[in-house]
Amino acid sequence: MVEEKEEGIIFNYSIFDETEEIFSSLANSQRLAILYIISENKKTLSSIAKELKITTQETHRNLNKLMNSNIIEKDFKGYFSLTVFGDMIIKNISAINFLSKHKKFFSEHNFHNIPIKFIQRIGALEKSDFLSGFVAVIEYIKRMYQNCEKYIYSILPQVPLDLIHTAIPIVKERGLKFKHILPIDALIPKKSEEFLENEGYSNLLHKGIIERRMVTKTNLGIVLTEHQALVMFPLSKGLVDMNFIFCNNVSMDGGLFHEWCLDYFIEIWNNAKTFDAGKLKKV
Repeated sequence: MVEEKEEGIIFNYSIFDETEEIFSSLANSQRLAILYIISENKKTLSSIAKELKITTQETHRNLNKLMNSNIIEKDFKGYFSLTVFGDMIIKNISAINFLSKHKKFFSEHNFHNIPIKFIQRIGALEKSDFLSGFVAVIEYIKRMYQNCEKYIYSILPQVPLDLIHTAIPIVKERGLKFKHILPIDALIPKKSEEFLENEGYSNLLHKGIIERRMVTKTNLGIVLTEHQALVMFPLSKGLVDMNFIFCNNVSMDGGLFHEWCLDYFIEIWNNAKTFDAGKLKKV
């Protein structure tokens, strides 16, 4: 037992002994790769070695380390799979992997005011593409609109004219369900007023095809259709940054990313207030 006394407080480091052992078992890229491989399907020693292109001796050594930590197990046919404990570990590794891969981005962006239950599930964003540049982001969102057939849900800090010109005709033509959330003081282009009037925007609202709600502040940007989703994080100052997105097609990860974005949208939608167009900032 290791203890340290400081200002009358004794801290017992031994409470981390088992956690240290697990981190030691995971502190190896080959062993991490093994976990990801067998999380998909059970594998034999030889098939793991072949897939990782390492020797059977190396594979055997890594497998033993993981089994000794009760992260994986072997059945009577010689197939390796995750234990229940190992399955939980791999699900949490995805969060570390996502944050590590984008550590530079998250040195300038944050998770302030995002409900803890979504931060705890941040690993769901692991299998995503990272896109930078305002024009590239807007073009990506426009393609999302063009490819959808059922619905568009969005939380944005502002609505560029290009997105208005793309979304509304598609919603009108296809009868899509369009729900959007804007913050107080969201920037709306004045040029959009005549366009929206000509497109029958008020009628779409009246029919319930378009629904809108308002929040005091957007802590994340979200856009999703039935096929795709994206998320924007806020800068350190708290403003959602529309210059960078993490995006994903449902087929990339079985829908985990999409589910995270949809759950977040529903959470904000259910707690949002009645829309007040008078609080928007026209520019």
